Amino acid sequence: MGSLFDNVGRFIARLQQPVNCQPFAPNDMTALRETLRPGDVLLVEGKGRISGSIKYLTQSAWSHSALYVGPMVGTETEAEPHVLIEANIEEGVVSAPLSKYLHCRTRICRPVGLTQADCETVCRYASERIGLGYDFKNVIDLMRYLFPGPAAQRWRRRTITLGSGDASRIICSSLIAQAFDAVRYPILPEMKRVEGQRGRREVAEIRHSSFYAPRDFDISPYFMVVKPTLARGFNYKDMHWADLAEIHTAQVTLAPEIKGNSDEASQYAECSQCAILTA
Repeated sequence: MGSLFDNVGRFIARLQQPVNCQPFAPNDMTALRETLRPGDVLLVEGKGRISGSIKYLTQSAWSHSALYVGPMVGTETEAEPHVLIEANIEEGVVSAPLSKYLHCRTRICRPVGLTQADCETVCRYASERIGLGYDFKNVIDLMRYLFPGPAAQRWRRRTITLGSGDASRIICSSLIAQAFDAVRYPILPEMKRVEGQRGRREVAEIRHSSFYAPRDFDISPYFMVVKPTLARGFNYKDMHWADLAEIHTAQVTLAPEIKGNSDEASQYAECSQCAILTA
């Protein structure tokens, strides 16, 4: 049965065609690199048809997730080290350079209060999974959703997240969820009320890693959304606006044409500026 899922999953994966995916504002690679820290989760809006289905299913802009672990020794690609660990359909669990997602919309989700020791454990856990295969059963479950029957929406969600249950196979969000589970860091735990000697109280219960989707890191109350533009210091006064740039360019163009004495030049410049502003 496992080989059947592999063959069908690979076939479906080959069918997905890239679609246009351009960020509203181009990613500043320098800002992104300087903002990311080990332990951060990088959410990505994928380019494929399957990615579009995942976004529709989860009602989110994010179809893929990767864990930032920092530069990895011996993984340089064209002088750029690999800094991400991810699970993708084509390769399984691999490392990747940051430039891979330069032309995609991204979001940084940072675990708040994660200790240095636990951060190292999370990164090491993910690094040790490099080489594992991708859970193609997840792709089959996605097809169930694309051709839904009369099942309820909650049941449809479970059919995509169950996967094969094989420990040697994994998907992107499950990999990261397992890494944080290793140090008991919460993502979206289930809260339950239990009876104790001191009365009823709420306790957290870890959800199975296969039930996580990329968007869960975005909506988690324990992860902070970090935007590189704001983290580096943003001043709206430094923005370059197209309409103001046209006025400035027109003024600069007129300046060399001004001849004669200073009074005449000043009067000509004022008139030209008025004409531009009232045009």
